[in-house]
Amino acid sequence: MFNTMTITKAAGAVLGALLFFLLGNWAASALYSIGGDAHGEAEAHAGMTATPGDLLDSGEEDGAAEEQEEVAALALDSGDAAAGEKVFGKCKACHKVDGANATGPHLDGVVGRPVASVDGFAYSNGMVAHGGDWTLEALNEFLIKPKAVVADTKMAFAGLPKEQDRVDLLAYLQSISN
Repeated sequence: MFNTMTITKAAGAVLGALLFFLLGNWAASALYSIGGDAHGEAEAHAGMTATPGDLLDSGEEDGAAEEQEEVAALALDSGDAAAGEKVFGKCKACHKVDGANATGPHLDGVVGRPVASVDGFAYSNGMVAHGGDWTLEALNEFLIKPKAVVADTKMAFAGLPKEQDRVDLLAYLQSISN
């Protein structure tokens, strides 16, 4: 009943199915990203984390904080506007850069503009109460996860978890804000 050809066909079918699922997993991982690269982020942050106690013990609290702010500012200014324009493709469904409002307010001139200040756009109460200006730092924080910054924002977008995408998008927004 079972001959060599039948066993070979069965083994080929099992191995073929396994290969199909492995390749499907690889393709899905390349197309979709959930969260971020846990290994890369953990390694990147492993050497840079310090508790307040560590800073106090080392006596470098003021210098370390200033240096960290300076590095963050430099990183936000180092984006590629052309790459950011491509990232802006995710924003185009709701935002325009021609001065016209859509589902969301227009984003031309957003860098440095007061929060919730576009005439003719109906902002949520939380966004109006948030206040402040859209600095690079404020935009970066908001773009990570908008609902974490302004709980009742009308913006349904989940956020941009990849730092490089945010930095590039900020470079693009800054280029159209001048």
